[in-house]
Amino acid sequence: MKVTCITILFWPFSMLLLSDKSQTSKTEVQCNFTEKNYSLIPADINKNVTILDLSYNQITLNATDTRVLQTFFLLTELYLIENNVTILHNNSFGNLSNLEILNICRNSIYIIEQGAFAGLSKLKQLYLCQNQILQLNTDIFGPLRNLKLLNLQGNLISYFEVPQLFHLELIILYGNPWNCSCSLINLQNWLNTSNVTLENENITMCKYPDILKSYNIKTVPHKAECGSKFPSPVTEDLYIHFQSISNSTFNSSSNNLTKNPEHEPLGKSWAFLVGVVVTVLMTSLLIFIAIKCPIWYNFLLSYNHHRLEEHEVETYDDGFPGNPSSLSQIPATNSEDTVIFEQLHSFVVDNDGFIEDKYIDTHELCEEN
Repeated sequence: MKVTCITILFWPFSMLLLSDKSQTSKTEVQCNFTEKNYSLIPADINKNVTILDLSYNQITLNATDTRVLQTFFLLTELYLIENNVTILHNNSFGNLSNLEILNICRNSIYIIEQGAFAGLSKLKQLYLCQNQILQLNTDIFGPLRNLKLLNLQGNLISYFEVPQLFHLELIILYGNPWNCSCSLINLQNWLNTSNVTLENENITMCKYPDILKSYNIKTVPHKAECGSKFPSPVTEDLYIHFQSISNSTFNSSSNNLTKNPEHEPLGKSWAFLVGVVVTVLMTSLLIFIAIKCPIWYNFLLSYNHHRLEEHEVETYDDGFPGNPSSLSQIPATNSEDTVIFEQLHSFVVDNDGFIEDKYIDTHELCEEN
């Protein structure tokens, strides 16, 4: 009798446990839509899906895809490997409060907005590997209070500020161009003091500066001045881009300009500048010659004609007064001389447009007249 009563009392609890187990086993719904060449997430997917694999498609995760994703309330795992996602917008996974695994590797993500992971309070594993992420804002990890694994392998990250209350167990950082100057000291201290495990530590190497390329980011030595003050992340990023551009520009011309490693090689920009200056000077010289050549030609050509000498005419002018009235005062000594004088005077004064030739003898002209 006692055994029967105990059985009756515990029977409802046993049924509840069995029903919970059966319900959990029934609610795990998997949907595999890999390699379907989808450009949008299908809207006819079962709303009770818990594991959704949309890898190897053409999905961009735009506003339409976001609206469809928000209908999958029970989703716990989402795989979007190798799609065409470039930007993670705010509230892209807003209603996926049960999501625990999010894999968006091998896309072209270069921008992650601040509220991209809002609502993912239960997310434990986040895979952002092999994208084009240049910099991560620490605020984007704020909603991920239960995150245990973060994979950032194969991006363009050179600096990473560790968020507060970041309780990771495993982090993957190799394959990034890490700048191991003073700006990395916070990340290094966190890796050495926390319980996080840096996967592939031996190949998570420094990229800048050149003298630290043989060190991994966890054991790289820092100078004493880094303990008190170090440059801001923006300054470090500018330095990285400037150094990369400088290296690509200078290395190509170093072998041609100099063989001495102690001297810095000249860049191609100097050669380009010299070429521009020479081109401008040559063009200006050609224009100057084209303008001045006709003037110089006429100037030189004018020297082929010699100016007529006028000393003979001046001699005659000096021999007679300029005042016509004074002629009457001159005595008429000889009528023949008077005729010659009048002829000569009329010849000089009369301006008929012809130039007097000095080679014509005036006495012969008088005899002919």
